[in-house]
Amino acid sequence: MLDGTVITCSAPVNIAVIKYWGKRDDELILPVNSSLSVTLHQDQLKTTTTIACSRDFQEDRIWINGREEDINQSRLQSCLREMRRLARKRSGDGDPAHGVAGLSHKVHICSVNNFPTAAGLASSASGYACLVYTLSRLFGVEGELSAVARQGSGSACRSMYGGFVQWKIGERADGKDSLAEQVQPETHWPELRVLVLVVNAQRKHIGSTSGMQTSVKTSSLLKHRAECLVSGQMDKMMRAINTKDFSAFGELTMQDSNQFHATCLDTYPPIFYLSDVSRQIINLVHCYNHHYREIKVAYTFDAGPNAVIFTLQEHLPEFVQVVRYFFPPESNEEQFLKGLSVDSVPVSESLKAAIGMEPVANGISYIISTKAGPGPCMMNDPDLHLLGLDGLPKKTP
Repeated sequence: MLDGTVITCSAPVNIAVIKYWGKRDDELILPVNSSLSVTLHQDQLKTTTTIACSRDFQEDRIWINGREEDINQSRLQSCLREMRRLARKRSGDGDPAHGVAGLSHKVHICSVNNFPTAAGLASSASGYACLVYTLSRLFGVEGELSAVARQGSGSACRSMYGGFVQWKIGERADGKDSLAEQVQPETHWPELRVLVLVVNAQRKHIGSTSGMQTSVKTSSLLKHRAECLVSGQMDKMMRAINTKDFSAFGELTMQDSNQFHATCLDTYPPIFYLSDVSRQIINLVHCYNHHYREIKVAYTFDAGPNAVIFTLQEHLPEFVQVVRYFFPPESNEEQFLKGLSVDSVPVSESLKAAIGMEPVANGISYIISTKAGPGPCMMNDPDLHLLGLDGLPKKTP
C-alpha cells in the first residue's frame, strides 16, 4: 500500500494568437520571438496529472494516456531535476516545505488529456504545465514556475496562467527573463467564445520540435518575422485585448496564423500542417465576414489542421449552424457539438449563397465549444487520483 504523498492537479490548453515558432536555444527552449495566447477553459480541454512519491518506489515512472512512457526523456528529466533542485534549495534556506522529506524518494506520474494528443491542440503545453504545477504542490515549491515549464515545452509556460498570457522573449543567455506573464485574467472579456473545429485528431506527421529546427535553419521569412514584425504585432494585440476590440483582435489573429503557415511553406523542404478542409474553413470565415462587412469571427491554426475559431457570444449560434451546414456530420449528429451549449438558430439563404461553398460531408469530426479559463489548479478529491493505492494507474471501468 502506498505510504507517501499523492497530489492531483489539472492544467489548461492555450492557443497562441501571436505564435511562437523557432528557438534560439534548443536546450533551454528560448524563443526567437515573443508570443501571446488565450488560455482555454479546463471544463472542455485539460490535462490531469497525479504524482505520488513513496519510499517503496524503485524508480521514477510515468504513464501518459494509459501507456507507460520513457521517464528518461531529456525534457521530462529537466523538469524533474529543476523542481527537485528548487525544493532542496527551499529546504536549505530553512523553509520546512511540505513534501521535502520525500525528495529522496522516487515518483510515479500518471497523466491524461481529455482531448486528442499530438494533433496540434497544444497537448504538450498543458501536459508540462500540469507536470510542473503538480510537482510544485508535491514538493512545496512556490513562486515563478513558468521558466521550469518552458524547459519541458516552450508554450507550456503560457499554460501556467489563465486568461490572456504573453511569453516574453527575454534577453539573458540563461533564459531567466524568458517568462510568461498574464496580460488579462479570464474574466476580462466574458463575451469572447472559442470553437475548436477538430478536422483530424491523428498525430501530426511532423512534430513541432523538428519543424521549428528546420524552419530556423532554412526560412528567411522566419528571421524577418522574428526581428521585424512580431514586436509590433504584440503591441497591437495587447491593445486589442485590453480594449476588447474584437475587429482588431480577429484581424491580427488571422494575419499571424497566415504568416506562421507561410513560414512553414518557406521552410525547405516545406512543411504542410493545413489540409484541404483547413483551407475551406479559412475561406468560409472570410466569406462570412465579407457578407457582414465586419470581422465577426476569426481563425487560427497551430501546427496541425484543426481550426480554432474566436467570436463573440452574440455571433456564436449562427456561426455554429453555418459550420454544421457546410461541414455536415456523417453520423453521430448529437455528438458533433461538445462542451458549452449553443442555441440553435436558422441560417439565411442569402448567407449560404454569399459563402457559396459546396457542403463537405464529414470534413469536421466534431466541434468543442469553450471560452477563456483559469490556470492550473489542485484537485482535492481523492477519488480523482489517477494512481491507486499500489502506486500504479487505476483501472478504468
